[in-house]
Amino acid sequence: TGATHTVVAGRAGQLIFDPENVVAEIGDIIEYHYLPKNHSVVQSSFDEPCKPLADGSGFFSGFMPTTPEQGQNPNVFSVTVTDKKPIWFYCSQTVGNHCQMGMAGVVNQNFDGPNTLAAYKKKAAGTGVSVSPPYIQGGVVKPNPNPTSG
Repeated sequence: TGATHTVVAGRAGQLIFDPENVVAEIGDIIEYHYLPKNHSVVQSSFDEPCKPLADGSGFFSGFMPTTPEQGQNPNVFSVTVTDKKPIWFYCSQTVGNHCQMGMAGVVNQNFDGPNTLAAYKKKAAGTGVSVSPPYIQGGVVKPNPNPTSG
């Protein structure tokens, strides 16, 4: 296995993933941590932000409600990088329109092309209601290895 990249959902109460742009190698793990509010992470395509992959192959963490008292959710969602293609992701929370408000990110963006994170977020802002897949898939929900950080 490779390196583990931590991505935090909702840092400082903001509708963001931090970092929102990750460069990872095949075999690396993207580990999503959840701060207060009720966030999720869903894989999408560049062309259809705020919607799961049309073929149903993407990942979905499920919602991870987290209270201020918890500080950080007791679970994380971990996804293994299997190729170097861009992996677009968003929060599917519809209360507050998280994806449309910019809560999105990418793993392995092609920095030489037009499909940038800024372009994805611009497209996302014009979409309707975000879509959540019907069940958790494409990754592993597991105990948070460091629940007091964040």
